[in-house]
Amino acid sequence: MDFEKWQALGNDYLILERERMPFELTPQRVRLLCARSFGVFADGVLLLSRSADPGIVAELRIYNPDGSEAELSGNGAREAILYLHRHGWTDRDVFSIETAAGVLTPTITGPDTCRVDMGKAALTSRDFPTGPPDGRGELTVDGLVWDFQHVSIGNPQCAIHVEDVVTLQALDLPAIGPGIEGHALFPNRTNVSWYTEIESAPADPPGSERIRARIFERGVGETLSSGTGATGAAVARVRESGGPPRTMLVALDGGELQVEVGEDLRIHLTGWAQPVFAGSLSAEFIEELAETQ
Repeated sequence: MDFEKWQALGNDYLILERERMPFELTPQRVRLLCARSFGVFADGVLLLSRSADPGIVAELRIYNPDGSEAELSGNGAREAILYLHRHGWTDRDVFSIETAAGVLTPTITGPDTCRVDMGKAALTSRDFPTGPPDGRGELTVDGLVWDFQHVSIGNPQCAIHVEDVVTLQALDLPAIGPGIEGHALFPNRTNVSWYTEIESAPADPPGSERIRARIFERGVGETLSSGTGATGAAVARVRESGGPPRTMLVALDGGELQVEVGEDLRIHLTGWAQPVFAGSLSAEFIEELAETQ
């Protein structure tokens, strides 16, 4: 049973092809595959299947290391997209894949980069059922009050603005993240991003803006990066500051992503992804997986 491990800004996934697997993925099997000491170790699993729709290159399912299924991952999607192109599932530079959050249309821009049309973000969703039309809210966890912006980009995002980089770096995400992720306002849990403005660089695109963000991902915990988390922070910043749509350059612990926020909150996410290694699971480990329900 072959696999590849890819990473994007330090967000690493195992990539599996459904037709090469001897069994179905279950939450327990995902947890074992992602386990640090007992499995391959990763932030999640990307499962690729051939699509019956001729207009769709592949179906992508995304699993968190706790075994839960994620609707979407910006980093994971880019890893899957570049894997598909590299392995000959398509020779086109523009194509479509299907996810639980809907169809994504990427454009290959280089050997290890792509620009992905992520669809339209929304400020209201069933993941924040009591939220107002503008998606703004307030919650209290362990005596701390947080003002936030809800953003849905196929999955739920809770974006929180902080005063400056010093405040951002001082946040203890493993301590404060779980209470926000599982807050009663979010019946399906939520991803959380904290962000603040930083200075632009001379080479930045005209009219763009930079923010620094840190991410606490649903079902994962604190991560080096998240494409959808960066998107949530970028949308929140555009909404907060007003003005025209713009390109947001989001600096994360693992690197930088470019998020284009359109007039109608249509999102294009640009970044890189690279393979780390390819491998084959041992017969003993496959047997252990098969015996794990």
